[in-house]
Amino acid sequence: MMQNKEKPQAETDLTFEGFTSQVLADYRLASISRQASLLGRKEVLTGKAKFGIFGDGKEVAQLAMAKAFQNGDFRSGYYRDQTFMMAIGQLTVRQFFAQMYADTAPGHDVASAGRMMNGHFSTSLLDENGNWARQTGAKNSSADVSPTASQMPRLLGLAQASKYYRSNPLLAEGFEGFSNRGNEVAFGTIGNASTAEGLFWETVNAGGVLMVPMVISIWDDGYGISVSNRHQVTKQDLTELLSGFNYDPKKGQGYQLYTVNGWDYAALVQVYEEAAAIARRDHIPAIIHVKEMTQPQGHSTSGSHERYKTKERLQWEEEFDCLKKMREWMVLNAIATEDDLNSIDKEAKAQVKQEQKAAWDDYFGPVQADRQQVVNMIRAAGSTALEGIANRLQSSLDTEHRTSVKAVWQALTALKDNSDEVRQPLIEYLETKNAWAAEAFNSHLYSGTALELETIRPEYAEDSPALDGREILNHFFKGALERDPRLYAFGEDVGFIGDVNQGMAGLQERFGELRVSDTGIREATIIGQGIGGAMRGLRPIAEIQYLDYLLYGLQLLSDDLATLFYRTKGQQKAPLIVRTRGHRLEGIWHSGSPMGTLVSSFRGLYLCVPRNMTQAAGFYNTLLQADEPGVIIERLNGYRLKEKLPSNLMETRVALGEAEVLKEGNDVTIVSYGPCLD
Repeated sequence: MMQNKEKPQAETDLTFEGFTSQVLADYRLASISRQASLLGRKEVLTGKAKFGIFGDGKEVAQLAMAKAFQNGDFRSGYYRDQTFMMAIGQLTVRQFFAQMYADTAPGHDVASAGRMMNGHFSTSLLDENGNWARQTGAKNSSADVSPTASQMPRLLGLAQASKYYRSNPLLAEGFEGFSNRGNEVAFGTIGNASTAEGLFWETVNAGGVLMVPMVISIWDDGYGISVSNRHQVTKQDLTELLSGFNYDPKKGQGYQLYTVNGWDYAALVQVYEEAAAIARRDHIPAIIHVKEMTQPQGHSTSGSHERYKTKERLQWEEEFDCLKKMREWMVLNAIATEDDLNSIDKEAKAQVKQEQKAAWDDYFGPVQADRQQVVNMIRAAGSTALEGIANRLQSSLDTEHRTSVKAVWQALTALKDNSDEVRQPLIEYLETKNAWAAEAFNSHLYSGTALELETIRPEYAEDSPALDGREILNHFFKGALERDPRLYAFGEDVGFIGDVNQGMAGLQERFGELRVSDTGIREATIIGQGIGGAMRGLRPIAEIQYLDYLLYGLQLLSDDLATLFYRTKGQQKAPLIVRTRGHRLEGIWHSGSPMGTLVSSFRGLYLCVPRNMTQAAGFYNTLLQADEPGVIIERLNGYRLKEKLPSNLMETRVALGEAEVLKEGNDVTIVSYGPCLD
């Protein structure tokens, strides 16, 4: 059962007697999804949407995956999973088109409120007050990110959280909303071409070491835009390339490996059922290589695949389209007739068109009403000089709110010499529109919980001992691990030796390998472990050994963690703390200080640079009491400098954004941070 599996043909693999209605329902949903893809491309080409990328050709495999997906499970996927999201009940056709139109109205684009491009999905993990909702009662999707393969490291963390909940007896009670004894599976999806990315291989390697319950699906249609597998994959065969990861029961590591055709409905259902069941029960991960997939409309609306695919390939794709092959199987097994299926397709097309029109009316109706209001206001100003502005706005084919705002500015410019009474309605309109835009486009970069916490300064007794800075940190981490069972720390050399500077010395022996653990040299997936765990209600501290090495995780920190709260408009959060050290400034490696890069890249994260280890403890306390992510950069040359141990170390806090005044004077102001201060 643990061997590599090449699944046989559907006709000999699985029968569906008694399941006719379910199979028909699956085909109906697949047909609806296909029609949404086809109509979605037209909406882009007619100018209603800016860009389109779709899941056509991937429908049948996603139906099978959805059958194995249970409440409490998580998805970490990419932008072709629309059928899956529809199948688990987390995406409607109207919502699909609302995202294409970037509709910011509440409840329209439920994944991102118009902030992500189409095909980027998520579910709400928080209630209306920003508190955690019950994850075990829902089918969950972490918010998609655009850069290829960047969904993979987070997948590792989502899966590892199940192992943490299962293995930590302190979480057996009181955390039922996050886990059912670690039985949740994290499902990841990726395209064949994106497996060429290092993030994929780093994740696969780490998952086989940690043995976490994740099921990775590779949608293989043979291309990555115009580049075929010949240039993407060694030997052009991912199954062969991945064979070294096959599960070894003697060593207790590795993956269940499966290969199955993307048009084989029955085989796909069986493969996903088996892979998910073993991952769920035994925490043995799986990789499912779904090959012979097609992409009927090409990669995206940016081009045509007829430019780079041969006639023979295009003909093959038409013959092996998954919906066509599913139809053939259904007819062969007397589940439906051709007429039945034609009727389903016709109904699906009509339904999709109706929902698309409703989504467009939802979006463009308010734009039109707003535009007419502005036209009326401009004409009410009573100036003939404004008639051209009003007429151009009235006849504009633009579909965005900004067109009206631009016209108002033009009108105000033309009325610059008029009285305030004439200009006032237009000024008030801009004020109202600016407030609307701030909420629609600029809100939820931060939750604000960290900024609400005030400083609690360290207090000292007369006999407070003077300790090395590393010992101050060690006292703090010991206390933090004792008071919060959700807290755990991991990174290179963190476990057995207690990190390279001994801030966690002895803590693995005290709290166990689960809570203080070593990792391989793999910074991107260390960050991913932290993001996924934090999304599931845990409080991870992910250590990157040196500040320079943080650049290996830059993409994950910048494009995923820093934007998560924003791009879901407050529906998801990951209060991860990233611990690192730097600033020795004695060379260009191990002691650098790329702060300009980090400040520019990490809007949405807090960057904390303590001047000593007592202040570092205060930063940790602040972030642990908030629900926002941050990076704490410890002073590399401060671990052996003496500091007094505060009597209230575990209560100290450092208010973020508040300057600490070390010495008051009247003539000069000197501002600095971190190791430049003693």
